[in-house]
Amino acid sequence: MNAKKIVIVEDYKLFREGLKALLSSGGDFEIVGEAADGLEAIRCIAKQQPDLVLMDLCMPKMNGISVIRRIKSRFPQIKIMALTMHDSDEYVLGVFDAGAEGYCLKDAGRTELLFAVNSILEGKRYISPTISQQVMESYLSETKKMNSETFHYVITPREKEVFRLIAEGHKNKEIADMLFISVKTVEKHRANIMGKLDLHNAAALAAYAREHGLIAKAG
Repeated sequence: MNAKKIVIVEDYKLFREGLKALLSSGGDFEIVGEAADGLEAIRCIAKQQPDLVLMDLCMPKMNGISVIRRIKSRFPQIKIMALTMHDSDEYVLGVFDAGAEGYCLKDAGRTELLFAVNSILEGKRYISPTISQQVMESYLSETKKMNSETFHYVITPREKEVFRLIAEGHKNKEIADMLFISVKTVEKHRANIMGKLDLHNAAALAAYAREHGLIAKAG
C-alpha cells in the first residue's frame, strides 16, 4: 500500500519537527512538504497534491481558514485537518464552513492525533471530543434562544393566554368561558399557535409552555 502523503502547515519549526517524528513512527505516512505561512502553504500544497494537510490557523501572511477555503476551491479532493490551540466556536465553525474535514487541538495526545489523521484519510470527519461537546452545547443554547425570540415575536398576546390555558390542561369550552370568547375562536387560536410553532399535539404544547415560562415546571 502506498504511503499517504501529508503536508504540514505550521509556523513553529519545533512543532513541525515533533509532528513529523510522531507521524513517521505512527503509520504509513510520507511528509512531502512543510510550510510556515499561508502563501507558502498554498504553493506547497498545489505542487505536492497531498492526501492530507495538517493546518495551523494563526500564521503569517494568510490565516489558516483563508488557506483552507482557497485550497478547497482549487483542490476539493485534498483533505484538510485544522491542528490548532483555538477552541472557540468561531474558529471551529469557520474551519468546517471553509470545507475542512477535521479539527484537532494541539494538546491532543499521540493516540488521538493518529486516530484523527486515519479517520480523515478513511473519508470520515473528525472533531476533538471536548470541542464537539462545546459546539453542541452552544448550538443548543443558540437554538433555544432563537425559539424563544420566535415565540415572543410571532405569538399574539391573546394567543399566549390561550396557549397557557391549553398547556395547563383546560378544555376548549373552559377556555372559551374563562376568556369570554367562543369555542370556535379558541379552536382557531389553537390551530394558529400550533402552526406558528410547528407543534402537533397537546403534550408538545405543554412542554413548550413550560420551557418558555408560561406554566411552572414540575418539581
